[in-house]
Amino acid sequence: MEYQESLTIKDNTANPAPLGLTGFAITTILLNLHNAGFFPLGSTILAMGITLGGISQAIVGIMEWKKNNTFGTTAFGAYGFFWLSLVLILILPKMGYGTAPDKNEMAAYLALWGLFSLFLFVATLKISKALQVLFGTLVILFFLLAIADFTESKTIKIIAGYEGILCGFIALYTAMAQVINEVFGKVIMPLGPVKKN
Repeated sequence: MEYQESLTIKDNTANPAPLGLTGFAITTILLNLHNAGFFPLGSTILAMGITLGGISQAIVGIMEWKKNNTFGTTAFGAYGFFWLSLVLILILPKMGYGTAPDKNEMAAYLALWGLFSLFLFVATLKISKALQVLFGTLVILFFLLAIADFTESKTIKIIAGYEGILCGFIALYTAMAQVINEVFGKVIMPLGPVKKN
């Protein structure tokens, strides 16, 4: 009789999602405070786009991959590189590498991110109410920004800025709810889980 031993490995690593959501949240709030007209685009936003918005979310995407979370890997990995690409779009022309995008190119860039976010929004319909609201506002944000760039409308850009601030705070709430609920071992900040069929 042949003996076979099976080994089960339990994943005791921390949930990386709150870090990724925090990176997304704070960077989104800062950029959209700029879009809403509160201050000019400066090194603070660019630095946050590279570090907390970009690198940290890309790392979280890898961590979600190790946890076998396809949604988390796709979302955090892609948005991490979104922030890095956005910073490069802004700084490469100033460094003499390529030309700054025109309104059509930038509108297309933002619209494609809106389309990508729309697909992820569909996936959130099976995850949680908080993520549904977050991705719903994100889809609106990308399309508003695309329209603002295409039409060169300052009014739409300001509206997008305020909507983006809201989106960022929803992401921050979702991140902190996961941390606080885990620490307290009960639901302090509800996320509205979706019932499984």
